[in-house]
Amino acid sequence: MTSATTLLELCDLLDANDILVSGIPEEADANVTGAACDSRCVRKGNVFFCKGRAFKPAFLTSALETGAVAYICDPNHAEELAATAPSAPAIVTSDMRRAMALVSAAAFGRPDLDVPQVGITGTKGKSTTAYMLRYIIDAENGDKTCGIIGSIDTYDGAEDIESTNTTPEAPDLWRHLANAREHDLSAMVMEISSQALKYDRSLGLSLDVAAFLNIGADHISAVEHPTFEDYFASKLKIFSQCDNAVINLGTAHLERVLDAARAAGVESIVTVSTSGADPVECGSCDMVYPDIWATDIKPLGTQLTFVAHGTDAAEEDGARVEWQLPVTINFPGLFNVENALVAIACAKLLGVSDAAIVAGLAACRVPGRMELIGKPDSKVLCVVDYAHNTLSYQKFFASMTEEFPGRRIIALIGAPGGKAFERRVELPREAARWACHIVTTEEDPAHDSNEEICREMDGNVPEGATLADGTPVTHEYVLNREEAVARCLDVALGYEEPSLVCLLGKGDETLIHRGDEFQTMVPDGKAFENAAAARGIEL
Repeated sequence: MTSATTLLELCDLLDANDILVSGIPEEADANVTGAACDSRCVRKGNVFFCKGRAFKPAFLTSALETGAVAYICDPNHAEELAATAPSAPAIVTSDMRRAMALVSAAAFGRPDLDVPQVGITGTKGKSTTAYMLRYIIDAENGDKTCGIIGSIDTYDGAEDIESTNTTPEAPDLWRHLANAREHDLSAMVMEISSQALKYDRSLGLSLDVAAFLNIGADHISAVEHPTFEDYFASKLKIFSQCDNAVINLGTAHLERVLDAARAAGVESIVTVSTSGADPVECGSCDMVYPDIWATDIKPLGTQLTFVAHGTDAAEEDGARVEWQLPVTINFPGLFNVENALVAIACAKLLGVSDAAIVAGLAACRVPGRMELIGKPDSKVLCVVDYAHNTLSYQKFFASMTEEFPGRRIIALIGAPGGKAFERRVELPREAARWACHIVTTEEDPAHDSNEEICREMDGNVPEGATLADGTPVTHEYVLNREEAVARCLDVALGYEEPSLVCLLGKGDETLIHRGDEFQTMVPDGKAFENAAAARGIEL
């Protein structure tokens, strides 16, 4: 990679943004070819960020030995780090997060301007929409692949890894974008979380298209978003970074979402709706007509079909010409029609052909999203999904009861440690509206007690809860996740009626966050298959 900037130019950049405390002398200037905040990711010519509660001076030593040409730190650590590396050029900033974003973008030479960028935000559906769009773009471009950054995995042409954050820290984000440019990817599709928008991980990123799926309460805690307003306002910041926007008319607070996009000066706003061509009421905006809409939505067990409609400008006279596309999605979940419409709208804005849209959606598979295990007529059917907040639970269970009627539902649920504390109360209450039996288990406890989380959630199943038909809701907790999956199967086998085991929260993840480590785990789907095999059950 060629030099994108120099240390003195980076100092000027920070100074222009009023966050430079002290820079380097002219004689210490050097070319910079990238940035890193993890010493294991440092490459020769990088600038290294000394940040994080767990940061140790030894990380700086390692970074410099690997080839970092300078480091950036905050004033609180400047003296200690100067003693650790007295000969290394040091830049001190008053705002590490903004500095990481600004410096990383410049150090990697703004790769976002060379590869089409799509950013997707929302409380639920980001991963599925991103995958749908990725498949569509791949169908259009053949061997020239599309990159992805999200909560499931990250692929940038050079790296193909399981993700640990929805949106990585700024130096990692810009490294992935630089890799995408170097490997000539056709586009980069990314999930952009509220945390990324609030804490400037994506600051300065230029998006060709930004998609806003929906909004519901999530991540409300002292360590994330103290209020729903803070969460919502963070999400809306995405419009300040895009040329074009796609907005789902089914979102809550639609008027505010549209107002935010307009206030940001977005060039083109495309709206989508699953309610046909009918207008949607939108407060002072009166009625808003969708630009792209769906009709003839049909759940077919393991498939969904619908017809997408919209209008395009004719090439000759600019008149609007209506189009329609019959679409098939080869996994269930009625809510995925919304996701597909957003993916279609993004693809249209990128100039993708109708044939690629249809082919991409038909081929799409999302790891750990609405993955069915078992034959449609099996007594016990299993679905694995990442549903992990109240809005996703509401959409998921409502869809499952409609698409798989007559089946008893057994739900495996959990909540993470150290964040999103509202889930420990809301998720068991929501699950109790739909499931005959609830098993609470481990889900990334981090530094919290797994047993305390499980006890708390189990205790928040409403006492005496019954389903709409009067069926009592039973519940328990099993600390080991693999054992909990097996327990769900055993409960299902005990029912006379057909059942649907819903394994929620972890999808196909192979890592679980315990303490400071991400340890290996058996993915939920594989754990279910293993439990069935151990019991002599053919799926």
